[in-house]
Formats: sequence, structure tokens, C-alpha cells
Amino acid sequence: MSLETAKKVLQTELEALQGLLKRLEGPGAKSFERAVEAIFACPERSGRVVITGIGKSGIIGQKIAATFASTGTPAFFLHPAEAAHGDMGMLVQGDVLVALSYGGETEEINQLLPTAKRLGIPIVALTGARKSNLAQAADVVLDISVEREACSLNLTPTASTAVMMALGDALAIALLERRGFKEDDFARLHPGGRLGKQLQRVETLMHTGEAVPRVAPSTPMPDVIYEMTRKGLGMTAVVEDSLKVVGIVTDGDLRRLMQTRKDEALHLTAGDCMTRSPVTLPKTELAGAALRLMEERKITSIVVVDDQHRLEGVLHLHDLWTTQLF
Repeated sequence: MSLETAKKVLQTELEALQGLLKRLEGPGAKSFERAVEAIFACPERSGRVVITGIGKSGIIGQKIAATFASTGTPAFFLHPAEAAHGDMGMLVQGDVLVALSYGGETEEINQLLPTAKRLGIPIVALTGARKSNLAQAADVVLDISVEREACSLNLTPTASTAVMMALGDALAIALLERRGFKEDDFARLHPGGRLGKQLQRVETLMHTGEAVPRVAPSTPMPDVIYEMTRKGLGMTAVVEDSLKVVGIVTDGDLRRLMQTRKDEALHLTAGDCMTRSPVTLPKTELAGAALRLMEERKITSIVVVDDQHRLEGVLHLHDLWTTQLF
């Protein structure tokens, strides 16, 4: 019984989202584009995106504000009841007000509208009632109406809140792409948590200085093995006098050498045994990208070089493990 109820809820919400998609493919397309334009232009006017709503719409509004802010659109949530008791001063010229109210007649939100109009603040309304006071006052109306809620009583906001949340996400991602928001921008705004760790730069994780194993092409193999053992990274970079990387010797190279040239192995040099043109990265690369490259190439170390291909460090798979990227 419970499983059947869950399926009905999800089916109802899916149909509501499909209805929203159809509107955006039809008459709602122009309204959506106008909303994106109004919000996109806001920072250019030195304004912020102010999102407001009450009850469950307010909770969703807080989430949308957080999503906007984390993807390059300055935004904050203004509680309409608090606004009526002094926080109205948070609204300034240049802002955009995004108001969330399914019925469009929320008294606390309607009290905000005259101030927004007086300041010349564009109003974007997410509502299911196009003839409501909110819709009539708004400059742009985004229709979030649903045929019915997923609640068996058709009362509890469920399908309508799913549509409201999804439309907020759609606006945020449309703005993200419009701004050309990149991984570098994410790194700046997400310094903490697992995402922040993935967006760390290679330079913050790599081994540098004396911790980097390196030998010359002419270094005898016994000394190469000693350097690899002493530095403990399972490899050594092979560099010329200018520190230009010309190759790499790894534990795998040593194993293959002992299998194929065992008798002469210790009489060879690093230049004789190295892998030429090793995988390299700049220190500005993101840790997540470095991890993907290691997985694709099935390697455990990457040599970090500058734009002249000179050795700057070594990144080891263990360095990424310790940052819990997995």
C-alpha cells in the first residue's frame, strides 16, 4: 500500500514537471527568457536578486537563493514577514525581486510590492494564479500551476513545490551558462566540503622541492633505484640540467626491466630505461581533473611542469586519497 502511494506521488509530480516543460516549450518560453534577462542584468545595475516567499514557498526560496549565489548570481532570501517589520530596507534600487507564491495572494508578500514598485525594482513572480494580485503586479510571471497536488486530499503542497523548485533550478543553470560560469568560479565559491576538495589546485597537493624524486638521464640505475626508494613515490622524474622533464622511471618500469634485461639492468642509466613523454599537468589544474586523468591512464603519479616543461612537482594518487576525493 505504501509503495503504491509513493508511486502515485512520484507520478503526479512527474506529470506536473512535464506540464511545466510543455509551457516552457510554448507560451512560457518568452516569459522565462525575460526572467533570465531581468536577473542577469541585476548585478550590472549593482543590484542583488532578492527572493521572497513564506511557508513552504519560503523554504524553497531559501534554496533557490543559495543556488543562485553559489553559481555566480548574487542573491539572498528576504522573509516577507520580517520585511514588514523593518527588513524592507534590504530592498534597494537596482535589485530584482523574485516572489514565490502559488496562490499569489500571500498578504506578507503583497505588502512588499508597493515598495518594490516605488524603487523601480522589477518583480518576477513564480505563481500558479495568473489573475492574482502578485501576478498583476509582476513584470514577469512564470506559471507554476499544476492540475492537482500529489496529496490524496489535493491540499498539501507537493506537485506545486516540486515545480517551483525545478523552475528555480532552471533559472539558476540558465544564468550560470549565460555568465560563462566555469570550474574556476566554482573553486572560488566552494572552498569547503567534498566539492571544494575536488576543486583544489594541483599546486596545493603536489610534492615540491626536496620531496620530488629526480635524476639526470646519465644517472646509473642503482642511484635511480636509491632515489625512488628514498623519496617513496614509486617513481622519479628524469630531468636535464635546466630541470626540463625528459622522462620518468616508475616501479612498473623497474619490474619490466628486471624481466627483460635482468643481467644488464644495473649497468644501464635512467636515460636508457625511462619512459619518454610522460603524462604531465600544470600546477593550476584542478584536483578532480587530475584524478580523472590518473584513472583514465591507469597511473599513480603525474609530473607537474611549467609552461617550459620544467619540473615543478609530483602529484601522487595518495595525495588525492588524503583529500577524500573518492
